[in-house]
Amino acid sequence: MIVLALDTAGVDCAAAVYDSGRNTVLGEASDMIGKGHAEHLIGIVDRALDQAGVTLSQIDRLAVTIGPGSFTGIRVGVAAARGFALSLNVPVIGVTTLEVMAAAQREKTPGRAVLAAMDAKRDEIYLQSFAADGSPLDQPRAASLAEAQAFAAGFDGEMTGSATPLLKAGAGGDHPNVFPTSIVARLGAAVPADAGKPKPLYLRGPDAKPQAGYAIARRV
Repeated sequence: MIVLALDTAGVDCAAAVYDSGRNTVLGEASDMIGKGHAEHLIGIVDRALDQAGVTLSQIDRLAVTIGPGSFTGIRVGVAAARGFALSLNVPVIGVTTLEVMAAAQREKTPGRAVLAAMDAKRDEIYLQSFAADGSPLDQPRAASLAEAQAFAAGFDGEMTGSATPLLKAGAGGDHPNVFPTSIVARLGAAVPADAGKPKPLYLRGPDAKPQAGYAIARRV
């Protein structure tokens, strides 16, 4: 099975092509752009396909990160993945950013449970814990910094993600929420095809709010 994976949930705009039958990454392309995923994604997909030596018509499944992450980026990726899947008549699978981060950490420290934690700003943390075999121990959630610190203090395992310095004494350094997009593809290949269409995973409301004071009165 040839899987095309997309990731636009964070600062990267990325795509990967993966052959699950041979467990081989055929092509992978990524640019750290911050914003503007909609304008760059198709070019990134073309680069990954060219590197893999395959065409869109050879894709058997789509996989996409559904968040948490950038509101706009998530919507771009999910919409694109669903659009590709519809035109190709193939399944599309959603994978959370947290489970991808945990899977990337398990490759570095196999046999260990993992706590994936993202700094959501405003004294909030997105987090989820996973067993050593990758199975989730709880649900992805947004927690206050104090709640997340209390949870992390009792967690026996590895930690990954941008919130690590906030939750782990002496962690220091830079812990970006980045990972190879090929992991998105591998996780997506393992999910049953009838898992349902991916939907954005938003763990809190959008930062942008309507400007009520400037609203125009509705005339009947």
